[in-house]
Amino acid sequence: MRALQAAEPWGLDNLTIIEAPDPVPGPGEVLVRMKAVSLNYRDFLMINGIYGRGSATGGSVTPFSDGCGVIEAVGAGVTRVKVGDRVSTLFFQGWLSGPPTVEKAMTALGSPIPGAGRELAVFSQEGVSKVPDFLTDHEVATLACAGLTAWRALFEDADLAPGDTVVLQGTGGVSIFGLQFAKAAGLRTLITSSSDEKLARAKALGADHLVNYREVPEWSKPVRAATGGVGADFIMEVGGQGTIDQSLKAIRIGGHIAIIGVVAQGGAGINPAVLIGNAAKMQGVFVGSRDMFEAMCKAIDLHQIRPVVDKVFPWTEAKSAFAAMAGGEHFGKIVLEF
Repeated sequence: MRALQAAEPWGLDNLTIIEAPDPVPGPGEVLVRMKAVSLNYRDFLMINGIYGRGSATGGSVTPFSDGCGVIEAVGAGVTRVKVGDRVSTLFFQGWLSGPPTVEKAMTALGSPIPGAGRELAVFSQEGVSKVPDFLTDHEVATLACAGLTAWRALFEDADLAPGDTVVLQGTGGVSIFGLQFAKAAGLRTLITSSSDEKLARAKALGADHLVNYREVPEWSKPVRAATGGVGADFIMEVGGQGTIDQSLKAIRIGGHIAIIGVVAQGGAGINPAVLIGNAAKMQGVFVGSRDMFEAMCKAIDLHQIRPVVDKVFPWTEAKSAFAAMAGGEHFGKIVLEF
């Protein structure tokens, strides 16, 4: 089989395709033929050697946590799935339920466990989950990280009710999932972008309020205006340059700010006085468990929510896909197909 590999010296130029022996599932394991994977910003950091604490470890990584595939073989004792089942990988192979722990965090695909960017992969039967039949392989490949991050932020961590106002920053994968989930739950949505074209696409998905943050850098003001001066109940914070400051100004007293990214690699600091003054809650979102993933899939099935896949590349053109991500060309998700 063939697999993608990033290695030292890190960088996009050192993302290569390697040959490796076909893996064989052991007891409790399944062999998956991958059909598609989707890109996350984490993968971009990983192949550049700057993911997590310092450089990527081990000298090389097989990237991608989010994949769709079909079970080709199973090892002894496998009961969760069978040959022929279509499944999604789970971001954390060992976080099945309950709160996160260090041990569960150490089971993430891509780092430290080899990821889904390969033609054939062996996973624990506990680390894959069946998915809604109506979704395409490309759509399934977007669920494990971006979809689940948005789901957890909105419905596991925040205390929201129909009619509440949520702010989605940007039009990347997590924010667009957040828009779709929020609309299905009866929440009022406001989305920001630097592109009027992308804002128009967000409106077509049901966004109630649109703000071009290049034209209105202090986007907290239209958020306040849209909420009668009260502020938003919830904000999906991407960790951009200056966005946390605006989020603190836009959130209502007692509101919830979910920090789901670090796209600016360290923007302006948090003003504790403002945070105390509005009694807001800020929480980092650490993807989620298998229980959360399966609850999300039930909602996707019920509401027939189709993930937004903006661009699809052959997996052998992963470098071009990452270049598109770096250029901010996408609306929703970028996918590689096998």
